[in-house]
Amino acid sequence: MSSLKAHSQTLYDTDYLQWIETTVEKLQSHDYANVDWENLIEEIADMGRSERRSLKSNLIVILVHLLKWQFQPEKRSGSWEGSIIEHRRRVKEALDDSPSLKSYFESVFAECYAQAIKQAKAETGLSVESFPLLCPYQLPEVTDDEFLPQ
Repeated sequence: MSSLKAHSQTLYDTDYLQWIETTVEKLQSHDYANVDWENLIEEIADMGRSERRSLKSNLIVILVHLLKWQFQPEKRSGSWEGSIIEHRRRVKEALDDSPSLKSYFESVFAECYAQAIKQAKAETGLSVESFPLLCPYQLPEVTDDEFLPQ
């Protein structure tokens, strides 16, 4: 059994796709004794972290573009609006696929807004003080396809 475990770890390190396929086959055939549990558990945990990181990243992009839209109206472009639409779609898909992410989404909103201010400052050349300290948008507005600040 230890040689099987060593083989599984080697397979995980050398051919990730084959490791996934082999792991799925073992699970489907109920060969639980030979499943590389350590790496499988780590992969599942990483999936959750990845979903949360992706949600935060998409939220920051939306907020950056909303800030740019509102505070640099003379530079509004279709690409900004397109980016807002695209990242809203990604957020909605993530929340639809994993409704449990909603409370996480709400809990990181202020943190994401603080990050968005820093990025908007860098992208616009405006001072940090040009942007409100607290987010001027409500969470439902941020995900509403019809909302663009004036």
